[in-house]
Amino acid sequence: MLDLLSKVEAKSVAKYTELRFQSRQVNRISIEKGELESASSSSRRGVGIRTLVDGAWGFSSTNKLELGGLSECLDSSMKAGRMASKGRKEKVESLEDVTPASGTFRPKVNDPVEDHSLEEKMNLVRDIEERTRGVSEDIKSSSCTYYEIIDHKMIVTSDGAEAEIFDVKPEFSVLAVAAREGKMNMGYDANCVTGGWKDLFAEKSPEEISEKAATLAVDLLKASGPEGGESLVVLDPSLVGLICHEAIGHTVEGDFVAAGSIMKGKLGEAVASPLVSLVDSGVPAENVHAAGAIQVDDEGVSTKDARIIDKGMLRTYLVNREMAKELGAEPCGNARAFEHTNRPIIRMRNTYLEPGDSSLDEILEETKKGYLLKGGGEGQADANAEFMFTAGEAYEINDGEIGKLLKNVTISGRAFDVLKSVDMVSRDFWFDMGYGMCFKGQPAKVDGGGPYIRCLTMVGGKAEGR
Repeated sequence: MLDLLSKVEAKSVAKYTELRFQSRQVNRISIEKGELESASSSSRRGVGIRTLVDGAWGFSSTNKLELGGLSECLDSSMKAGRMASKGRKEKVESLEDVTPASGTFRPKVNDPVEDHSLEEKMNLVRDIEERTRGVSEDIKSSSCTYYEIIDHKMIVTSDGAEAEIFDVKPEFSVLAVAAREGKMNMGYDANCVTGGWKDLFAEKSPEEISEKAATLAVDLLKASGPEGGESLVVLDPSLVGLICHEAIGHTVEGDFVAAGSIMKGKLGEAVASPLVSLVDSGVPAENVHAAGAIQVDDEGVSTKDARIIDKGMLRTYLVNREMAKELGAEPCGNARAFEHTNRPIIRMRNTYLEPGDSSLDEILEETKKGYLLKGGGEGQADANAEFMFTAGEAYEINDGEIGKLLKNVTISGRAFDVLKSVDMVSRDFWFDMGYGMCFKGQPAKVDGGGPYIRCLTMVGGKAEGR
């Protein structure tokens, strides 16, 4: 296939040509309340071709994987570029130079998921879902899902990229619903990695994921709400990752910056506490199995770390090769497409805060009154970095001790104000945001995390009896 892609690329008269073959296998098994909700297996193969013609982009895709079909696709892409050029005032004159990726790239895999049959995966999902319902008589329903994406890509570009890429991202999740005396609460836990079967369950076994979801659902039945108002909070790595991705990461994506996000024109300015350093990484050195791990992006660029904030100072934006020219930032491999039918756009990969010098115990001891918040839930953020997120778990902190569990807790504020208030950062560090997808016109697997941090934010929720 690489030879075929190269033959088609040689026929192009575009200023830049990019051909991307992708073969994808997706398997999903889900069981709810003992009944099979879904069991599906699907595969897609095709090629997407992007061209730069007369200062504008053209794109076309096809599943006709022979010379004639790919040549027609190339012609369609160039035709689209010429048409787009007629209505574009500002032309794309050139792309930022990069060293194109070449060779074969594979993630580190411990026990390939392909070596485990669908029947084995089905039995695991069925057993864990049944186990979840058996944790307590208060558990009224539960669901368990196993999901995996297995990719094989080949990328050829007119400036020398010739890369073959393998990728696999398995995911396992449990949802439990508990009810008692008219009260109902949910508990959820999940994990997703880039890697194999043993990588997926290296940190938490299926049984531990089940126990966490069910126990949380039951414990929340007797929990009360918070008082609310601005408060000192200790955020766990999951919530730190959520804020890094949703409330900060999107504001520094080059296309959003060019459109006028709050971070436009702020390179070199202090945007956070000196204790804060924020990175977006293709393959994090300390966690090669992060769910958003990619070694080569869909422009054929080898990935590297983008150090967005360094000790409180904004240092760079996330860019593709086009936006790198416009914004003066280095391409680090942030151009991603979900399937061969999608054109690459600027996306995050694994976004995190770097760890600090404190222990969690030290942070708690220094906190006389506040909240310990764990587990990112639903929420939203905008181009001004304003956010509101729910916390999966919330505990009072009184005189350095963890107190009672609370429910219906939200945090809100402006992300960069929150980061400026950070005064303690833990040595503890992990990724915990890889399950699910990030949507920005098209889905993408990402991850996020960091240490525990202490900061100020608005805490909301409904107190018991109010």
